Amino acid sequence: MAAPTDIPPGTQTLARGLAVIRAVADGAGDLRTLVEHTGLGRSTTHRLVQLLVREDFLRHVDGGYRLGPALIELGFKALHGNPLPVVARPVLEELSAQVQDTVHLGVVDGDSVLYLEKLPGSRGAEMRSRVGHRMPLTRTGVGMALLLDSPDRWSDTYVADEDRVTVPLAGKRGDVAEFCARMAGYAKMGAAMDLEDNEPGIRCVAAPVRDASKAIVGAISVSATRPYMPAARMRGLVPVVRRAAGRISSAMGYRDG
Repeated sequence: MAAPTDIPPGTQTLARGLAVIRAVADGAGDLRTLVEHTGLGRSTTHRLVQLLVREDFLRHVDGGYRLGPALIELGFKALHGNPLPVVARPVLEELSAQVQDTVHLGVVDGDSVLYLEKLPGSRGAEMRSRVGHRMPLTRTGVGMALLLDSPDRWSDTYVADEDRVTVPLAGKRGDVAEFCARMAGYAKMGAAMDLEDNEPGIRCVAAPVRDASKAIVGAISVSATRPYMPAARMRGLVPVVRRAAGRISSAMGYRDG
């Protein structure tokens, strides 16, 4: 990653410090790797790291660096500053108990899904998703649900995701036209389906959450391994997930009609 250049005057040091934090978040754990990742000089990187450690934005652990407790504190404040996770939590807990599978809540963050909640199911399925994790929009049920109102984005987002994602799939994804036709069907249904688009063997049903302006502000999903998600069950889960998403939408101020 190159050092930031397009920044407002007088904020270069701040931008460099943020670049170091992002590099650590991406897995750069030692000084040499941080220098390579940020494009900053070694002495500059070392000074920034020392300050970030002193202020608890980074931790020095086993000879390397990790994100620090100050970021955890700020993260929780940011999370609870958004009413969606707070409003959604009781509904997600009820849904999780009802379906016994993993339940997610996510929002759009740039060109990705950002997961705000994950309630693991009781069937022992392991999934790569986690709170704070980002995944491609067109590879996840939550992401496709977030895009249901944006047909102008379907094609470009699909192409961009295919170019940047290398995770192997269980089956063929199809081309752009097939994906757009699939999304058009999901838009009519008011729900989306991940047919092992993101992880081999993992399927899910997702539905959008709306606010008072009727805009999609989030999406929820139910995910399980293929044996627990045959096509018939996925179809049966559509009204269940839509109902739960509707309850959250109502609490966010959405009114149908």
